[in-house]
Amino acid sequence: MEPVSFHLLTAPSPDRQEPLAVQLYRDLLAAIVAGRVPSGRLPSSRAAAVALGLSRNTVNTAYDLLRADGAVAISPGAAPKVLVAPAQPAHPAKRSADLQLSQRGQLWAESSRDRDRIALMTPGQPDEALFPRDEWARLLRRAARQPLGTAFGYPDYAGLPRLRTVLARRLSADRGMVLTPEQILITPGTQASLTLIALALASPGDRALIEDPGYGGARAAFVGAGLTLAPLPVDREGANPTGTPPARLIYLTPANQYPLGHRLSLSRRQAVIAQADRHNSVLIEDEYDSEFLWHGRETAALQGQAPERTVALGTLSKALMPGLRLGWMVAPPALAAPLAAAHRALGLAANVHAQAALADLIDSGRYRAHLMRIAARYGERGRMLAAAARALPGVSADDPEGGVQLAIHLPEGAEAGCLAALHRAGFGTAALSSYCLQARLSGLVSGFADATSERVARFAGILRDQLG
Repeated sequence: MEPVSFHLLTAPSPDRQEPLAVQLYRDLLAAIVAGRVPSGRLPSSRAAAVALGLSRNTVNTAYDLLRADGAVAISPGAAPKVLVAPAQPAHPAKRSADLQLSQRGQLWAESSRDRDRIALMTPGQPDEALFPRDEWARLLRRAARQPLGTAFGYPDYAGLPRLRTVLARRLSADRGMVLTPEQILITPGTQASLTLIALALASPGDRALIEDPGYGGARAAFVGAGLTLAPLPVDREGANPTGTPPARLIYLTPANQYPLGHRLSLSRRQAVIAQADRHNSVLIEDEYDSEFLWHGRETAALQGQAPERTVALGTLSKALMPGLRLGWMVAPPALAAPLAAAHRALGLAANVHAQAALADLIDSGRYRAHLMRIAARYGERGRMLAAAARALPGVSADDPEGGVQLAIHLPEGAEAGCLAALHRAGFGTAALSSYCLQARLSGLVSGFADATSERVARFAGILRDQLG
């Protein structure tokens, strides 16, 4: 092979992603490893800079990187001396590898949901225009200026003490939960909480009962942890545990069933708790959309009836925005400390400044005012979408009792065509069938938090054209 000399070096290209000095470093290291420096020395930085049309600073930076790798030795006034090359190439230009995901990784990848694109009226997506930007910015600035004390490091990994205290007070007063601040863990969101539960409270092969149709995020967390899923049928009274097999985990969205929007009736609540008592199951109560309930009185949390075996989950994704990555978990008293240890081991902490800002927002009463303001808007938009859907031939949709999405039932065979047409038009609608394990439902799940009269009219027009 040709020896490396200043007139044979290829100049780095500004079109490549890496800085010029890094490009030169990698090219030179490849030459050294390949044995293309038989003279044992590289050109001086001045000669190389002239030959390549680069600054001496760029060349010197590349040489310093080589020295840090132990590839060359540099002495004042002398060209860099090449040291012994490694036996195996350290940075080959190409290397084939048969790397694959683990079985758990493959299950997680297969269970992933298509949420990477920004689209109109996506299920679970709040309206960004209603986010209280000025208020949140003020609270974040205040939080960033204050000393954090123990929260600066790791002692408060499970959550900022003040936020846990404020949340405990709110959940007790508003949701009827029985808890202490020490039972609360602050997480990056419900998906992180579900992963923690699946890994820490169940073993591979254990059974998890999950609502059918139900939340895909819970399905992904449980399947990824190696659990076996069993359907928990849903009707207008919510989840029905009658005839279901024993399970280690029972996952529910009792306040506002996702995606159908039904509330869990009192008799069903009692049946679910009795089932959990019989089989020593862990109840997982996902407080999905519990902030937005517009029909009748708000129902108390299931956790208040069975605090010793219920893990309650909540998130700020709908009330504020998903990008905050803030959620919470209320653990049973006996599991609070071990779950806190698992929470830390898995690295599921949330940003401390965001926690401080949220604590201020809740404690001041402005969070409640914000919820009332946006809930009124969302309620109007949900009813507007439901009315437009019901006006279509063969379509049914109930006025939503809460939440930020609506289940729309279509005639048999219409789901795929309607879904494809809506996606082409930029809507983030999901197939109702994709939420099912064994249930045979055909339709759509559409968000409405960002709905406008124009968007709803366009949405309905697309469905009308598809339904003929």
